[in-house]
Amino acid sequence: MAERGAHLTAAAADDRPSIFEVLAQDSLMGAVRPALRHAVKVLAESNPSRYGFVWRRFDEIHGVLDVLLQHHFLSRTSASFSENFYSLKRVAASGRERPAHHGLRGKHHWCSLILLALVPYLRAKLEQVLAKQRDEDDFSIRLPQTPLQRMYRAFLAAYPYVSVGWDSWVFCQQLLYVFGRAKTHSPFLWLAGVRLAHLTGHDITNMDLKPASPSRTIGSSVGERLRRLTSTVVGGVALSLSTSLSLGVFFLQFLEWWYSSENQNTIKTLTSLPTPPPPIHLQNQEPLTRHSKACPLCCKIRTNDTVLSTSGFVFCYRCIYVYIKANQRCPMTGYPTELQHLIKIYSPES
Repeated sequence: MAERGAHLTAAAADDRPSIFEVLAQDSLMGAVRPALRHAVKVLAESNPSRYGFVWRRFDEIHGVLDVLLQHHFLSRTSASFSENFYSLKRVAASGRERPAHHGLRGKHHWCSLILLALVPYLRAKLEQVLAKQRDEDDFSIRLPQTPLQRMYRAFLAAYPYVSVGWDSWVFCQQLLYVFGRAKTHSPFLWLAGVRLAHLTGHDITNMDLKPASPSRTIGSSVGERLRRLTSTVVGGVALSLSTSLSLGVFFLQFLEWWYSSENQNTIKTLTSLPTPPPPIHLQNQEPLTRHSKACPLCCKIRTNDTVLSTSGFVFCYRCIYVYIKANQRCPMTGYPTELQHLIKIYSPES
């Protein structure tokens, strides 16, 4: 039995990585995003005016940086950041194998870049929209809808089933890879037309000795100089990102564990927001707005009371839901806020 297990985990060929290596590099990039997101959230909570924009646009900023990082590694090492970290490279599933230091070219490069950076970004945005729709359904909020919006909601309703189908495909692909029936462990690699292989000593030597871009000649055009300058800047940014991530990858994995579900009590203790001061600007408003049951947004008696856990203020549920969905912050304190921070209050009379 032990020999059989060793046979399953061994590489089918000399350059074929084991299932443990490919799953480890997959989990690496999956750990970086949540850790960075939490770090940005802590900064935004400590100084909303300075870092609030970074928190609100985190997905877009992370997506741009991810494109630069993956493009740099695909062009220089024929691998993504996490694959290169584990000394792996991408080679064409069919045809002659290129040296790793030449980088991926043509459709293999662009397909890999789209599947590495764009698809995860779109999936993350879809899951955020799906979570908001789930909140609307839970609280029976039905805003006016056009036919296009109804089609959009129908697509979101079908998305969980599509996601389950995709996860099943990934699992079957990994199972086939373990038994040597598939060349790739991921459908993304199959769609890009590449497979993973180990870096050889020759590849590592060539990447270390890869010459820099040729110096500019007197006769070079302005367009060529601009292209080289852009390439140098993009390469420098990507190299800085890769160096920082390489040094901090284990720290990021520690952050992921520290802020996991098992340590939620620790999170609340260390990152709890200070109690906001009383809203002085409300003291000069009409008597109704100072009423203990008045909503600070609509200045009317509250209906369907809802408290905002990030600040402690109580609003009408519809008022605060629409405001948070549009602004992602508390209207009274400016603290970064999301829909999951809304807590409905149920009194004995209701």
